[in-house]
Amino acid sequence: MDPLLTLASVTIPPALLVTLGYVLLCWVSPFKRCQRCAGTGHTTTRVLRRPRACRRCDRGLRLRTGRRVFNVFRRLRAEAHR
Repeated sequence: MDPLLTLASVTIPPALLVTLGYVLLCWVSPFKRCQRCAGTGHTTTRVLRRPRACRRCDRGLRLRTGRRVFNVFRRLRAEAHR
């Protein structure tokens, strides 16, 4: 048996499974917790430790990278069909 064929048959199905799993996750749950504020929506200042709104997120949730990419492609497709 060809070693390249064996390598391809061993690596492609798991990579495809992981990719499809991430696509399904982005479809079912497009938001994830913000890592900076741990999902609270608030951070503290460095000097006085006063609470303030998190700059990275709006309410403790951020859009997943895969969903952001999907939205860009969907917007491009919609603009191309106008």
